[in-house]
Amino acid sequence: MNLMNNAVISTPIPINEAILNYAPGSPEKAAIKAALAEMSAKQLEIPLIIGGREVKTGNMGQVVMPHDHQHILATYHKAGPEEVKQAIDAAVAAQPLWQSFRWEERCAIFLKVAELLAVKYRAQINSGAMLAGGKTVYQAEIDAACELIDFLRFNVRYAQEIYEKQPESSPGVWNFLQHRPLEGFVFAVTPFNFTAIAGNLPTAPAIMGNTVVWKPASSLVYTPYLIMQILEEAGLPPGVINFVPGAGASVGDICLADPHLAGIHFTGSTRVFQQMWKTVGENIGRYKAYPRIVGETGGKDFVFAHNSAEIKPLVTGLVRGAFEYQGQKCSAASRAYIPRSLWPSVEAELREQVGAIKMGPPTDFRNFFGAVIDKAAFTSISGYIEYTKENEGGGVLIGGNYDDSVGYFVEPTVILAVDPHFKTMVEEIFGPVLTIYVYEDEKFEETLELCNTSSVYALTGAVFGRDRVAVSMAIARLEHAAGNFYINDKPTGAVVGQQPFGGGRASGTNDKAGSQANLMRWVSTRTVKETFVPPTDFRYPFMDEE
Repeated sequence: MNLMNNAVISTPIPINEAILNYAPGSPEKAAIKAALAEMSAKQLEIPLIIGGREVKTGNMGQVVMPHDHQHILATYHKAGPEEVKQAIDAAVAAQPLWQSFRWEERCAIFLKVAELLAVKYRAQINSGAMLAGGKTVYQAEIDAACELIDFLRFNVRYAQEIYEKQPESSPGVWNFLQHRPLEGFVFAVTPFNFTAIAGNLPTAPAIMGNTVVWKPASSLVYTPYLIMQILEEAGLPPGVINFVPGAGASVGDICLADPHLAGIHFTGSTRVFQQMWKTVGENIGRYKAYPRIVGETGGKDFVFAHNSAEIKPLVTGLVRGAFEYQGQKCSAASRAYIPRSLWPSVEAELREQVGAIKMGPPTDFRNFFGAVIDKAAFTSISGYIEYTKENEGGGVLIGGNYDDSVGYFVEPTVILAVDPHFKTMVEEIFGPVLTIYVYEDEKFEETLELCNTSSVYALTGAVFGRDRVAVSMAIARLEHAAGNFYINDKPTGAVVGQQPFGGGRASGTNDKAGSQANLMRWVSTRTVKETFVPPTDFRYPFMDEE
């Protein structure tokens, strides 16, 4: 018996979680240092979680510290085809119970998760993001704590708003909508670079009544496992979210071929997303319903300066946009267009600011900059730097050194391109490499078009300038070049509820995480019309006369 069936309930009004500053002597700094010491000293064994049960396969992977890759934080069990099929079966079996919950009861679980993150587990989730993800304490705080808390609280409110949207009714008729969960399971595939995204991709569909199979990135299993433990503590029923780390093909091939696949919630590489979409197309006749495909992929994000831009804000935007979290953000500033008249001042300020960056372990709070996530990333990024050193069209201006003897360290690197189509100017690098092209001031409009057309991506971008005519022209000319566009600010740092995130072109489906639009993808609407006094004769009045 549902004891809440006579209540019309409103969810708490969400407010963005306040960012703690970890100043010397603050209680949060003491708490995070204690958590770092405790979590560094022990090694976890991470199982699969299927239908609420821990499953161990014996096929093991390792979680290491990017800044000290000999230090093993955890080992984790990898899912094989049998375990993936069990996870699908568990998700499908959990659907009837989960869908029978009132939406407010589902939301209560995720509001509790947000509160547990904010109060009880803040130091632990941030410590995990630092040690396993390579983030500074500030980057961890804005991601693993604040953004994930915001996703949960705002998504609960968006769910209420969606359910409240109802059609008009005419006399004698009552019309209403059901926003039903999708029929089947949602396959959530999450990235290494944001714990908040890793938490949002499985929970957003679950809030709307869906059940989920969740494959975290192999290079970020640690904090997703902590999230699963918190979900269980908050009362999430078994089988609603099933946690299956493992190789992409081992997990993905089984999920994409299953007739019960109802949706894909993905953040990762463009290549993988395109291959998944192709596989769905090849299997389209097998599914019970057309799967919803939601993806945010790559970016070649730009900063475009007009000659009216102020130097220090511009360079600060470049440095923070390109080098926070070692440039491992889909939104990171990766290419910049600087007018010739500003270049001498920009270069001087850039050398000064980059020269002041301290690189090292995130456990030393004086460091702004850490190691890249793993060996594969190190090899790829350093390959772009070597390409630049060996080819014409661009050259290393600042940095360019790298060393993986202890951790996967790549210096913050600035490349100056004389060719606007140079490899590092157009290809996604996903690391601490910023490529700059200096254009002639009188070619402002022409260079805007160059910016618009020289990349397949369209995720984030920024324009710096005090001349409002020029800024307005950039907004118009670059309309489709970025889904998140910034004026006199770096192209990173979207806030849930304030700047819904996503882009178009090769950057994804632009379904705007952190907004109501994303949650709408996880429901299938049914219209219901009730006629109170139905007609009793088929004849209409127009038939009464010839």
